[in-house]
Amino acid sequence: MNVDDWITVLASLREKREPCVLLTVLEDKGSVPRDCGSKMIVTAGRTYLTIGGGHLEFQCLTIAREMLNQRHPQPKSEHFNLGARLGQCCGGMATVLFEPLLQTQPQIVVFGAGHVGQALVNLLATLPCHVYWVDERQAQFTDVPAGVTVCCQEDPCDQVRLMPPDSYYVVMTHHHPRDLELCEAILKRGDYHYFGVIGSQTKRQRFSYRLEGKGFSPQQLATMRCPIGLPDVKGKLPAEIAVAVAGEIIASYQQQHHL
Repeated sequence: MNVDDWITVLASLREKREPCVLLTVLEDKGSVPRDCGSKMIVTAGRTYLTIGGGHLEFQCLTIAREMLNQRHPQPKSEHFNLGARLGQCCGGMATVLFEPLLQTQPQIVVFGAGHVGQALVNLLATLPCHVYWVDERQAQFTDVPAGVTVCCQEDPCDQVRLMPPDSYYVVMTHHHPRDLELCEAILKRGDYHYFGVIGSQTKRQRFSYRLEGKGFSPQQLATMRCPIGLPDVKGKLPAEIAVAVAGEIIASYQQQHHL
């Protein structure tokens, strides 16, 4: 790689929404393995470029991976004396800047493995996102796309509690009472980026009435998309509904990531 390849690497990681930490040697004194301005990029599973190898790079790699694991959002600098303590014989000093770039992939959970759920998951699996597919009926998972996480739980509401903040929730189970339970659990969390429920305007009115009775405000209920999907994409076939819903999700995450 030439010296400017770090820009290409960052662009590629951004496109995949893969979190990384950019390391830059800010200051060097004496004998150091790499000059000021040298860069390295660290992801959860790979490194790109180098700041000189040896114990300095190993220690920096450990710090960067810890920042990724803890989702540390702020840049920080670390000062290293390259003496015996670091196992470096060159004896210089270096300051390294760590810049976390946490452009994470959308976390999307689809509740329901019926015909529409199957069509939607097959579409979402081709996008840069993490898909969790939830249904208590194991037999429904006959054709699971690569990269999709199957969650066959007795109570699908358990998956709501397991999702990280800013997740995307799509509710389309085979059972209206189950849909209502999930809506209640998701609204209680309140920290979703997107929340959609399959159904007609009549279902929306019925659910809104029931959920208001459970104490949810009109403002909270306004964040629930039902009917779900882009209104201009019409049709009742599972593939048509899936395209409408996937389009709405894409528009939502592109807005979130300012792409």
